Amino acid sequence: MDNITAISQQREYDVSIVIPLMNEEDNVSRLCDELRAMMDAQELRYEVLFINDGSTDTTAQKLQDEIGEDERFVVIEFTRNFGQSAAMGAGFSMAQGSVMVPMDGDLQNDPADIPSLVAKLDDDQGYDVICGWRKNRKDKWLSRKLPSMVANRIIRRLTYCRDIHDFGCTLKAYRREVLEDLRLYGEMHRFLPYMCRRRGARMTESVVHHRPRIAGQTKYGLKRTIKVLFDLLTAKFLEDYLTKPLYFFGKLGIVSFVISIAAVAMALVQKFGYLTEHGSAVNLNDNIFILFAMMMFITTVVLFMIGVIAELLIRIYHESQGRMPFKVRSLHRAGMSVPSGR
Repeated sequence: MDNITAISQQREYDVSIVIPLMNEEDNVSRLCDELRAMMDAQELRYEVLFINDGSTDTTAQKLQDEIGEDERFVVIEFTRNFGQSAAMGAGFSMAQGSVMVPMDGDLQNDPADIPSLVAKLDDDQGYDVICGWRKNRKDKWLSRKLPSMVANRIIRRLTYCRDIHDFGCTLKAYRREVLEDLRLYGEMHRFLPYMCRRRGARMTESVVHHRPRIAGQTKYGLKRTIKVLFDLLTAKFLEDYLTKPLYFFGKLGIVSFVISIAAVAMALVQKFGYLTEHGSAVNLNDNIFILFAMMMFITTVVLFMIGVIAELLIRIYHESQGRMPFKVRSLHRAGMSVPSGR
């Protein structure tokens, strides 16, 4: 762990474990015991951040009773339920470790897997993200495993992360630098690997244990899959076209323009009596394809105008916040090497 330890010399902790919780009162005690046992056996300095995401049971009180005077544990209380992405974002922003490890608080993720994920960041490949893969899931097939398989396949195809099998597994290990400028909304936490890769992060996956839920109720279901697909479209647009929105609207404009030309061609063909019901010619003034072509041409102009306006807005956005459309991994000068984030 030499690299991680060297990077974290100026930080109080080496690893920050971020755990969103909502109505997990029956799992808190065992979760804290397993985390303590794991951390006590490690040489690295660990902290655990529990984010109580608007629990309506006794989760908050159970957390207070369990952590006691252990300074390695931090509890962040939300005023209401804001969702898992918001909870993880709050944990990342308040964590002090050089490595971030999010995990679920329902005991289906095994804390004993954390040291191996963290250690893999120090492989010779120089990984920035290690994704957990629940290869042998202990969930119901129809309501959990099947929707997850479909969603993972769609996400892999659209995000080009073909080497990641399980985007839904919360248990992952991230170097702090790859998360520093990311903001999470909706259900965007599922797409963190994709967002990190688009910024140049090197990643791989590692098989982790998955345990059956023994207490509490799952917060996931079939309707969550629809939300994930909508967030996938958002992530795809933000990551692929945030700095070049004209490319996105331009492609749509080209498609509508081609459709417009095809509609005009169809009207001309029908003018000479082809492709009509009785072989009779159809006057252009009476042909619905001409009206359709005009609508598609206007749509083309509007799409290109939206693209240009979006380009201007994006430039204002980046310049007003002082954000750069790139991320530096390291700086080398005259024998000096400075890793990013230092």
